[in-house]
Amino acid sequence: MNPKPTIDAMRTAAQALSSGDVRETLHAVQMAQDALDAVKGVLLAELQASKDFELDGASTLNTWVRNQLHLKSGQATVLVKGVAALRDLPLVAEAATSGLISAAHVQVFVYGLAHVGLEPMLQHEEVLVAVAAENEPGVLWEAVKHLKDLAHPEDLDEAWKGGMDKEDFAVDALPDGFHVTGFLNTLTGLKLKKVMDSVSAPRDADDTRTGAQRRVQGLDDLLDSILGNGLPSDKGVRPHMSVFVDAETLEAAAERVEQETEHPHLIPAPMPESEPATLAGHGAIGPHLLMFLFCLSGVTGFVREQDQILNVGHTRYEPNMKQRKAVLARQRGVCATPGCNHTHLEVHHSVWWSLGGRTDLDQLVGLCVRCHHLVHRGLLHVAGNAVDGFEFTNRHQRPVRRRRRTGYRRAA
Repeated sequence: MNPKPTIDAMRTAAQALSSGDVRETLHAVQMAQDALDAVKGVLLAELQASKDFELDGASTLNTWVRNQLHLKSGQATVLVKGVAALRDLPLVAEAATSGLISAAHVQVFVYGLAHVGLEPMLQHEEVLVAVAAENEPGVLWEAVKHLKDLAHPEDLDEAWKGGMDKEDFAVDALPDGFHVTGFLNTLTGLKLKKVMDSVSAPRDADDTRTGAQRRVQGLDDLLDSILGNGLPSDKGVRPHMSVFVDAETLEAAAERVEQETEHPHLIPAPMPESEPATLAGHGAIGPHLLMFLFCLSGVTGFVREQDQILNVGHTRYEPNMKQRKAVLARQRGVCATPGCNHTHLEVHHSVWWSLGGRTDLDQLVGLCVRCHHLVHRGLLHVAGNAVDGFEFTNRHQRPVRRRRRTGYRRAA
């Protein structure tokens, strides 16, 4: 392994210590620490292969790490596992030894090698390294997971079927209250999550209750309402669920499911390399679940290329129900502000109505209650549109973190 990138990171950290700028110093120190973690992982892997830890009376590498480096054994295991990514992915190795990405990022690449495959990871390595260098490991994991969904759509249906086999729900009385346990399938779980997100949303910007307090109080209010009006005698109106899918994927999924149903002994044709269908508020889904959803009433399918039919211009201020549902589906039910994961959203005009904005889908963005308050207090600014992406800046016009793509993906 080339030690120069690590040496350069150490030199940069040393120089930053005398700069007087605490922020610059922290950045440099973090880079040096990440670079050293990469080198440590390579050395630990070499020690594991040579078994030289036995020279110090240690039966395993983890024992040696505990006794000699005074570290938890799990830390060594994580670093050693990362060596596979450093060996097989040259751009990842360069970024790791330069301190541009952390050991946690490297572990996501290890996951990708195991579940996506070497060839797809090599093909998209440059893009994934750029994502890792600019974001926390969770964002990189979402990108690798998306690549896995593209490469292995059949795994999505297997996960759905496996979840149905495990479903259970129990409310057991205990001396100090009730204990709720269980596992719900994708659709039942999504219905429950939508209800809980709605009833546990913050009341206003000054709501200081914890998430747990809001969820419990929201459930209590919901139960009071149900019991106060009598228990329902039937299912009533089904919750609306939005499916986000390419026309090509929808057609291929229908053909695949029909083929597997009528000719189960034949090997089904592979799915086209297009975006997998997405269930808003849940994520990517496979062809069998997609077809099952389209058999249900109350399910709205949004086709990406047809969003113009949802534009109403300047003739109406309030977005209609179909526009609201389209915004939620486009953002996967999550607030558009970078770094915010709240799911109870309000629709905002990116170009304010009072300044000539239009109630068109590409000018509408979903924001949670708190972020919406920040916008109208002048502390958060939103610019752009859903086609090219919305950009968020603070009151000093500095980017909040990064541009988040919230628009429909256009066909070439």
